[in-house]
Amino acid sequence: MFDETTPRLGLPYVVAAQAQKHIPINESLARLDGLVQLAVESRTVSVQPASPVSGGVWIAAWAGVAAGTLMRFEAGAWEALTPSEGMLAWVKDENQMVAFDGAAWVPLSATFRSTIAAQTPNLANTRLEVLEQEVTVSGASTATSIAIPNRAIVLAVSTRTTAAITGAASYNCGVSGEASKFGGSLGVSKNSSNIGVIGPTAYYADTPVLLTAIGGNFVAGKVRVAIHVLRFDAPAAVA
Repeated sequence: MFDETTPRLGLPYVVAAQAQKHIPINESLARLDGLVQLAVESRTVSVQPASPVSGGVWIAAWAGVAAGTLMRFEAGAWEALTPSEGMLAWVKDENQMVAFDGAAWVPLSATFRSTIAAQTPNLANTRLEVLEQEVTVSGASTATSIAIPNRAIVLAVSTRTTAAITGAASYNCGVSGEASKFGGSLGVSKNSSNIGVIGPTAYYADTPVLLTAIGGNFVAGKVRVAIHVLRFDAPAAVA
């Protein structure tokens, strides 16, 4: 059977003897305009924009749309587009690139390493992964833009102060609601480090790491944060 759309971008084909050929051609051009050298307005807007710019694309974060879906607006209507693994996007309100890893959009400002520890013939696997980011701290607390991935098991979060922190006497490393989960009263001098090993802990939502100032707000400084996790892939889809 002849497919009606292209496999990756979902562009409609023009079929033989098709009437009004301009319709699928224009639809393909519109999708290409939105997806090629993709720049999205935001990936954190929690409510569908009331006055979206024509041609604007968002990584959906609002109710009723699967997380990670691209939502494109043109001619008064929204179109949902499913991203392909490896797709890149520039996020305008964050000034950074993100990549779709098949499950989530991951910032490219982060260093990412993954090793398959075990794999079945049907591609179910267990992966060891490390996500790393250098964070410039400020205010009472600073969250990483990388996150503990959904359905990952965290083994540790390690930190190293790469530029001396001023304003705070020390800092905690944790997550929202558990400020010192991965280490408390950590050093603010350059090259102070900590390896926050915990009992294997599962997370069921993307969860940023939070650095919280102690003894005053952060004024300046940088911390390199590394998230050490186990991740899992189900067996491959059946044709």
